[in-house]
Amino acid sequence: MLSVNDLVVAYGQSQALHGVSFETAPQEAVAIMGRNGMGKTTLFKSLMGLLPAKSGRIAVGGQDITAEESYRRVAKGIAYVPQGRMIFPTLTVEENIQTGLENARSRRIPDEIYALFPVLWGMRRRKGGNLSGGQQQQLAIARALVTEPKVLLLDEPTEGIQPSIIKDIAKALNEIRKLREITIVISEQVLSFAMEVADRLFVIEGGRLVHETTRADTDAARIKQYLSV
Repeated sequence: MLSVNDLVVAYGQSQALHGVSFETAPQEAVAIMGRNGMGKTTLFKSLMGLLPAKSGRIAVGGQDITAEESYRRVAKGIAYVPQGRMIFPTLTVEENIQTGLENARSRRIPDEIYALFPVLWGMRRRKGGNLSGGQQQQLAIARALVTEPKVLLLDEPTEGIQPSIIKDIAKALNEIRKLREITIVISEQVLSFAMEVADRLFVIEGGRLVHETTRADTDAARIKQYLSV
């Protein structure tokens, strides 16, 4: 579903990603683990087209999107929930979700979205800026899902969120995979959340993938070593 091959990204003369390669299957979830500054957000911005690739290839469902603009990547099946959520604070919950339906035939929000995130149904007339961090995160995921993506990218989804909401988000992501043929790629520092959601875990360090494991074979102590400063 998502294929990344030898991806190199640079900020000016400074190389940030050094030949990153991985592939994901439909209905698979993978976690990219790593400390701050190791390349997680750079990777996600590059996958989304917000940072150009110096070399390498990115494909979704077999279609090469390496040179495509961000909005074209959305049309080809990538959705992105950025770090910090980036919802529209002055729009209602409903209006925020509808921004994801900009190019859809209907502006009606599918029932399954509110079924996945019941808290949003009760708050649909409330301004996005009045929601808690966890509720805003659920709103940002809902907005991404209405674009009907093949690949959902979530950058640090648990950052600044209370544990009970983290559990709700993990449950919703696992439910989404049962309902749709979707790949989920998460950048994360919380190992317990990654273990609840991801089938495979990668560790990124210095812009390189340095470790890969399946959930069943994960050596938690080893990954925690990578995550500790």
